[in-house]
Amino acid sequence: MRFYEYEAKTLLRQNGLPLANFKVATTAGDAASIAGEMGGPVVLKSQVLSGGRMKAGGVKFADTPAEARAAAEAILKLPISGQLPRSVLIEPKAKVVKEYYAGIIYNSLAKRPAVIFSDMGGIDIEEVAETHPDHVTQATFSSLRPVSDYKMKEVVASLGITGPELNALTPILSRLARLFLSTGLTLAEINPLARLENGSFVCLDCHLDMEEEARERHTALLQEMGIGREETRQARPPTPFEIKGAQVDAADTRGVAGRVVEFDGDMGLVIGAGGGSLTLFDAIQKYGGRPANYCEIGGNPSVSKACELTKLILSKPGVKKIAVMMNVVSNTRVDIVARGVIKGVVESGYDPAEKIAIFRIPGSWEEDGFKILKKYGVEYCDRSVSMHEAARRAVAKMQTV
Repeated sequence: MRFYEYEAKTLLRQNGLPLANFKVATTAGDAASIAGEMGGPVVLKSQVLSGGRMKAGGVKFADTPAEARAAAEAILKLPISGQLPRSVLIEPKAKVVKEYYAGIIYNSLAKRPAVIFSDMGGIDIEEVAETHPDHVTQATFSSLRPVSDYKMKEVVASLGITGPELNALTPILSRLARLFLSTGLTLAEINPLARLENGSFVCLDCHLDMEEEARERHTALLQEMGIGREETRQARPPTPFEIKGAQVDAADTRGVAGRVVEFDGDMGLVIGAGGGSLTLFDAIQKYGGRPANYCEIGGNPSVSKACELTKLILSKPGVKKIAVMMNVVSNTRVDIVARGVIKGVVESGYDPAEKIAIFRIPGSWEEDGFKILKKYGVEYCDRSVSMHEAARRAVAKMQTV
């Protein structure tokens, strides 16, 4: 789940990181008033979840309240990556002497969090790593032990930084790492981290992404920030379809029928079983299919949950058929999923034999599930048919529509 910049900066401030006195405006008039309060040149930034704001014209500077009004009016009307901004962040224009990059990620190979630091901030860290690798350093650290200031000092010092600058940068990295661990983040990035004329440091821009599974542990924090459970954010705000998917999952605690993501294809997908859902989604595309959605179902959902998810997917305009596929499962009853999906198809006014392209869920109670599918004339297959072959068959069925 991605945070807007103003939300990310709120979290940084709560955790002791240095920030300018920023405010958020939702109208051009508010922006002019805020600029007047700040009493000097300001920067105005579009609050969208995608990147590339500067290149798209979503970041503007203003010297007067009148200029701030005009800049905010332009920003609020400007879509970036198909998104209109939620608001405009306004903060004093900083007198920058030097820019740095500071980031915390999870290193999946080392299975540990890692700190990345560069003395060339303000540009993509990937570009710096490729063109100036000697200006980037990184190191993994423990997620079980307290974050070590000494470890972070070693990272900064490895680029030849010494003295007061080293002493100022070290606690910034340490606090960012502690925020990463305590809030269940997958990315904590400050770019640029600026040194000002007076020698102080300030986080000019930042990005924070939270692990989806961490949301339940931080419900109070998200509520305090005004982020609802239905906001399944990625690099954009959730669509109404995705919000309904989250509501289907939240309405019944039994099993999972969530992480619904909307696409513009014509094949509805009811897929799951860990990494199996990603494998199946990719397989559909490999064989020329156009997914209408991504979702994850599993953990022994109830009949009603499988039914409501099916009805939601079938309600999406342009969906011609659905494919119901999972990896081999032991904790999900095949007969329950079969009952739920067929119930959803029937209640949506369709014939299951025509609307379900393929049903491939091998697992517990599968014989009972297969009997139900056979009764309704639905094509199904067992574990002897691979997930890729099931996906190929489903795509082939679409050619007959």
